[in-house]
Amino acid sequence: MSSLNLFQKTIRRENQDRPPVWFMRQAGRYHSHYQALRAKHSFMDLCKIPEIACEVTMGPVQDFNFDAAILFSDLLFPLEVMGTGLRYDPGPKLDRHLKTRADVKNLRGGGKLASEMNFQADAMKLIRKELPADKGLLGFVGGPLTLFCYAVDGSHSGGLESSRLGLKDGRFEDFSHLLLDLLAENMALQARAGADTVAVLDTCAGEFDAKTYTEIAVPVLKELLKKFKALCPDTPVTYYSKGSGPDHWKALTGLPIAALGVDWNHNIAQVLDQWSDQWAIQGNVDPNWLFLEPADLEQRLRKVFLEAKALPSAKRRGWVCGLGHGVLPKTPESNVRLFLKLQKEIFG
Repeated sequence: MSSLNLFQKTIRRENQDRPPVWFMRQAGRYHSHYQALRAKHSFMDLCKIPEIACEVTMGPVQDFNFDAAILFSDLLFPLEVMGTGLRYDPGPKLDRHLKTRADVKNLRGGGKLASEMNFQADAMKLIRKELPADKGLLGFVGGPLTLFCYAVDGSHSGGLESSRLGLKDGRFEDFSHLLLDLLAENMALQARAGADTVAVLDTCAGEFDAKTYTEIAVPVLKELLKKFKALCPDTPVTYYSKGSGPDHWKALTGLPIAALGVDWNHNIAQVLDQWSDQWAIQGNVDPNWLFLEPADLEQRLRKVFLEAKALPSAKRRGWVCGLGHGVLPKTPESNVRLFLKLQKEIFG
């Protein structure tokens, strides 16, 4: 018998049982466990003190019985060690932005910098030790394009005019040259500490048209994955690109990606039917649904789950059931419980 747990089998598209469930941001502001810890600690301490990061990460797994845990951390820490500065007030704020190529050249780079994020690996080891063997564990980093947008514009909201210009004026190329070894080593630290998969979260990818994404962002992503696979050839990579669609996904064909995360703008049964031969699929219920009245939420979830269940079982062997993005603040915990209860009831 396979010694792989439910999540591990699913990432490899070998699961013949119930699809596993985990949510992006399952450890977050909506959860009373998180709120209690946040009342006593700064956000930076929640991320950087391994014992506390472990406690935050484990909270929703123990409370809701998710099938996987994801390291509680932040995707901007590589920027901090590169020299942009980072604080939370309460959201992330960088002390400097990359307005010119000269600003980029003033940053630090290289794989050795990853050791300054050993707090993630230390937390991962504690989580792995505490996590039941039947639960999966995810690490994560920000995608190069997303980190660039944060470094230039300070976020990935709005028009991203400066970031768009930076893709053309040499800033993205210079930034990637400094970033990629650092990011690959950051991924490797998490993988070696026990991550079953490392997720690359390119949360702003869909802000760019497919042509720009394909010609500029994907070659950099390809180089990152090549560097990571040279370090950790056996660790699967999950890639999530919010706002993207089939025209973006086609550009990922042939890259060493095991699982593709999709947002709620796509019918999950159709995605599984069309793309599950290529990747495991993560997603994709609309996080806003979790604010609905329970009866309405149940009706919508039943429709999604039953459409997926009606597919040939081979189409579901790589489905990691969850949300199309993170759990939103003030989401009722009761609706999180309803989601997991109903999913397990329908899929057995």
